[in-house]
Order: sequence, then C-alpha cells, then structure tokens
Amino acid sequence: MDSVPTPPIPSPSASSGWRLTRIGADQRSLAEVYATIPVPVGGSWFRRLLAFSGPGYMVSVGYMDPGNWATDLAGGSQFGYTLLSVIMLSNLMAILLQALAARLGIASGRDLAQACRDAYPRPIGYVLWFICELAIIACDLAEVIGTAIALKLLFGIPLVIGALITALDAFLLLMLMNKGFRYLEAFIIALLVVIAGCFLVQILLAAPPVAAVLGGFIPSPEIVTNPAMLYIAIGIIGATVMPHNLYLHSSIVQTRNYEQTDAGKRSAIKWATTDSTIALMLALFVNGGILIVAAAVFHASGRNDVQEIEQAYELLSPLLGVGIASILFAVALLASGLNSTVTATLAGQIVMEGFLHLRLPHWMRRLVTRGIAIVPVVFVTAIYGESGTAKLLILSQVVLSMQLPFAVVPLVQFVSDKKKMGSFAISRPVAALAWTVAGIIVILNVKLLYDTFLGI
Repeated sequence: MDSVPTPPIPSPSASSGWRLTRIGADQRSLAEVYATIPVPVGGSWFRRLLAFSGPGYMVSVGYMDPGNWATDLAGGSQFGYTLLSVIMLSNLMAILLQALAARLGIASGRDLAQACRDAYPRPIGYVLWFICELAIIACDLAEVIGTAIALKLLFGIPLVIGALITALDAFLLLMLMNKGFRYLEAFIIALLVVIAGCFLVQILLAAPPVAAVLGGFIPSPEIVTNPAMLYIAIGIIGATVMPHNLYLHSSIVQTRNYEQTDAGKRSAIKWATTDSTIALMLALFVNGGILIVAAAVFHASGRNDVQEIEQAYELLSPLLGVGIASILFAVALLASGLNSTVTATLAGQIVMEGFLHLRLPHWMRRLVTRGIAIVPVVFVTAIYGESGTAKLLILSQVVLSMQLPFAVVPLVQFVSDKKKMGSFAISRPVAALAWTVAGIIVILNVKLLYDTFLGI
C-alpha cells in the first residue's frame, strides 16, 4: 500500500491565533499512536474510506453506552415512542459536533483539550479540565453499573463484586494498545456488531407498529412542557451527545498518516466526517432500538414503571414469550459496557495530557478513574439496595448533559475562528447552525436545573 511518510510536527505561524506556535513531539495527542495508520495516496474511494474507518466507530460507542440504556428504557416504558424524536435530534447534533471535532483535530493538529489549554488563560483551562473530569467520572459510573449488572444477569455475580471486576479493563486496553491502534478499533467494531445484532433480533421479536414508530420521530411540545418527560429527554441528550467524545474524536483522527498539506487535510476531514456519520447512524439504530423495544413490550403492556435494566431483563422474555430475548439483552449490555470502558479510558488520557501535560500509565489512569466510579456504586447498593443504581444511572446522564456546554462552546468557538483555523474555519451558515445547537443545549440544561431545584 502506498502511503505518505510520517507527517512533520504541525507548526502554525505566530499569527495563527494560537498561543503556542509549535507542538512538540512529546506533546502530540496520543503520541504513542500518532500518525501510525497509513493512508493510501490515490486509489478507490472504498480504500480511502476503509483507511479512515475506525475513529467514528470508537466515538459511536459513547452514544450507546449503558447510560443510554437507562434513559431509553425509562423513556420508552413511560412515554411510548414520543421520545424517539429526541433521540433523532440528539443524534443529528452529535453528527454535527463530531464532524467539528474531527475538523479541529485534523486542521489544527490539536485535540480539543490542547486547544483549550492553548487558547484560554490557565485558570480557565484548569476549570474546564475539572469539569471534563467530572463528565468522564459520570460516564464511567454508568459503565461500571451497566457492566456489573450484565455480569450479574449472565453469570450471577453480585453487583458489588461485578463493579470491582470492571477495574480489570485497564489491562485489556493496555494489551490492545500494545498490539496497535487498528487492533483496538477492530475490537470495538466487533462488539458493536454484537450489540446491533442483538437489538435487531429483539426488534423483530417485539414487532412494533410501524405507524407508531414513525410518529415518534415527530417532535411533541409535551417534551418541553412535561417536567418528567423533559428530565428523561435531557438525560437522553446527555447520554447521546457525550462531552468526552468531542475530546476523544479530535485526538484519534490524528492516528491517520495523512498528508500535511491543505489538500491532504481537506481530504482527511471529508473521510473522517464520512466515517463518523456512518458510525453514528448505527448509534441511532441502537438507541432507537432500545426505546422501541421498551415501548412495544413494556409501555404497550401497561408496565410504565420499568426504569431499571434488571427489570427489563426479567420482563422481556415473559412478555415476548421467547426465552432468548432476555439473554440477548444482557449480552448486548455486557458488550456495550466493555466497549465504553475502552473509549472512556482513552478520553481520560487525552484530557489529562491535553490540559495538564501530565502523562500517566494507561493502567494507572484507568484504575484511578474506575476507583472513583466504583465507590458510589458500592455506597448506593449498600444504602438503597440494587434498585438504587437505576436512579444513579439516570442521574449520571443528567450530570453528563450539564457538562456539555463547557465542551461544545469552546469547540464551536475554535472552528469558527479564522485566525485559528485559517481556510479550514467553518462557513457562516454552518457556524450559525453549530451555535444554534450549542444554544439549544444550554437552554435545555437551564430549564432542567430550574425544574429540578425549584420543583416547577
């Protein structure tokens, strides 16, 4: 395969708008895998798409992690198909924002964390780092709960023990990274195929009415006026548009060895955007599938109280009359949890290195983050029993949603700035759309906070 040589270190001019005019080799994003995947020069469109395929699927993992399951199950069982429109809207937002993240990483040679450190005063950078760490911990919390529940459902392992077992994923990531970034991507994609296959079978078994499903994609004013529905809707947005994914995507697109010319970067942006768009459509299918199954099986049967993953597991097979339904549900949950832990680990490494220039071994970083996430699971299980983890899971997604503006606003600001991005700055119409998305996210979060704390 013909490929370009390893690209030089990006060196924008002093007038580029960035504080630093040069990124050192030791400061590259994920330096150990930077530009390690060759990109063919010329060739068919399929070969080029294949070369860039991978980062989008790794990003899509965060859009179908166990946190999505809790919010989608609650939304489907309580409100039927109504919140499908929220899933679709949040997925469209995700497609736009991930495309902007890829553009930032490729055009500037900086991931979002590095860009924030380079553009803002140091105190602001520290605040953004702290907020992002909270988001990663909230995400990790959902993964711990989801994986632990899957281990319990499939193998009868107690929830607390399952939560402790999840700490071992640090070594899984280390092994895959040592083999090469393509092995990591292949692992992720294989588990995504398992998840999608499981839900395809469940949708076929549930046989939801097509007209009702299609009607669910039409937005309803009740989503905003009903506080209970709005709470779940914000949780869905928080679980779908993941703050740490913006940092992750802007970094891992730089694993491709594309030409460091304007033409090479434009081509890389095009293929990276195509990759993430295709992958996020898979995420839309999975998220929609979870809600559709919950609506067709639970809501249609009058079981509007199903919010917990374990409840769904216990009821699926009896209500559908097919024994394998619950097993498929648990297998998909385990695959989702395993996938999410890998990508959250990378995001944590990128955030820490980008904001603080602090490098820790992967296993140490993972064990620290996972330890912080395990403590609330053990505490809640001990105090409230295993049923309390469901509320903790949904709350974690709302916390994630609260962090979104602090990642989205800087991203849109950077890619709109011609001083920083040069000819790669987004056009005014795209910028207007991006700022509209950022505004929607901020407004919905303010509305949720108002309703939550003032009881409106």
